[in-house]
Amino acid sequence: MKITKPHVALLASPGMGHLIPVLELGERFVTQHNVQVTVFVVGTDASSVQSQLSNFPYPNLFNIVSLPVDISSLIDADASIEIKIIVMMQECLPSLRSAISAMKFRPTALVVDLFGTEAMAIADEFEIMKYVFIASNAWLLAVTLYAPAINRKLLIDEHLNQKKPLKVPGCTSVRFEDTLDPFLLPDDPMYDGFASVGMKMSMADGILVNTWEDLESKTLASLRDANMLGSLSKAPVYPIGPLVRPTASQTQESKVLNWLDNQPDESVIYVSFGSGGTLSAKQMIELAWGLEMSKQRFIWVGRPPMENDASEFYLSLTGNNCASNFDYLPDGFLTRTKNVGIVVPMWAPQTDILSHRSVGGFLSHCGWNSILESIVNGVPIIAWPLFAEQKMNATMLTEEIGMAVRSKQLPTESIIDREEIESMVRRIMVDKEGEEIRTRVKNLQNSSKKTCSKDGSSYISLSRVAKGCEISLLGQLAMDQGA
Repeated sequence: MKITKPHVALLASPGMGHLIPVLELGERFVTQHNVQVTVFVVGTDASSVQSQLSNFPYPNLFNIVSLPVDISSLIDADASIEIKIIVMMQECLPSLRSAISAMKFRPTALVVDLFGTEAMAIADEFEIMKYVFIASNAWLLAVTLYAPAINRKLLIDEHLNQKKPLKVPGCTSVRFEDTLDPFLLPDDPMYDGFASVGMKMSMADGILVNTWEDLESKTLASLRDANMLGSLSKAPVYPIGPLVRPTASQTQESKVLNWLDNQPDESVIYVSFGSGGTLSAKQMIELAWGLEMSKQRFIWVGRPPMENDASEFYLSLTGNNCASNFDYLPDGFLTRTKNVGIVVPMWAPQTDILSHRSVGGFLSHCGWNSILESIVNGVPIIAWPLFAEQKMNATMLTEEIGMAVRSKQLPTESIIDREEIESMVRRIMVDKEGEEIRTRVKNLQNSSKKTCSKDGSSYISLSRVAKGCEISLLGQLAMDQGA
């Protein structure tokens, strides 16, 4: 069989937040740029990988290979989600190497995400191109690339001790309260690991990032400027977003969507904390009262409370609802709100909800996937960050983009009381401030559509990556024929 087009292998870290944009990237490579794709999906076991793929809308578009790994004997069960993912990605490397070696035709390029940079060494072994895909935004990419260049003494003296913002050349500084966890422990191996990721990324053949020119023009300019962040990396940056889950063309019968059909336009606020977000029991009660007091229609993915790590569900979520008696909600809440709201226990069809004409606001944990889904559907946000880079995202939404409101205190630092929750909901759904925010997000919605069109900047950016893979393929074929 003759090779006629480039073949790109994509490596997806565990968790829906990483898998979804990788699958969407694969879809775009195939349908828009005539590239063959194989996606390697890492999970705790084969069934967990399969459950993550159960709602994937392109079953025959490209090859999907499971890389199950068992880390139960390697780390403590209460280790952070970041540590679990890092160990899983390390353990998958032998299987990835074997899978690529067994292919009849080796890939033209390997694309890894932020947690998969150690796999770039495998690309070098097979003498193929290597790219990094940042499923989040350019600001996170900038901070990651800058990490190896940071003076550790200044980091401790100014950022940690004096709580001054972390300055990033040509970009918005990172406030102390928004800083990423590795920067809080500069003498911990996790910080060295994070800096190592930044160093490895700088040696890639390119960095793909799930954003677009109009959304983050200042940061992208710095990443390209040889006098700013561009001096730290040889890798060209390709903004190719937004990559988001499509709305289902034929959605299964859904109580939630049927209920939405009967509500006025932009009258419902959707409340969800992503695939890994949970709240404490006390915060759940305050949120319930805040929603009720706002007198606004709502759909709430009310996952049972957890007092510990907010990311506890991240690796185990199956994407299905589970039975719940909602005994963690205030007495009588469901009865009092039965005509204005719906509470679902674990999961809801988020893209279908956000694209519905009745939805006018989104109380969100500020994961980047959810933010992009909100933008492409023109829905304002109440920012409620929980972990990882979500605090940076929330600051970007409220202070730079202007498409969100947020609480006075971080939800991870204190309980947000019912009165403030009521106020935030009404600010988005009822007050004049919400109208102004809605106008801004509608403009971003138009920008997101334009950038992905055939003449748009993100389409052109990804086409350059595909062209680079095509040129590499021709070089491979010429070398093979010469041999």
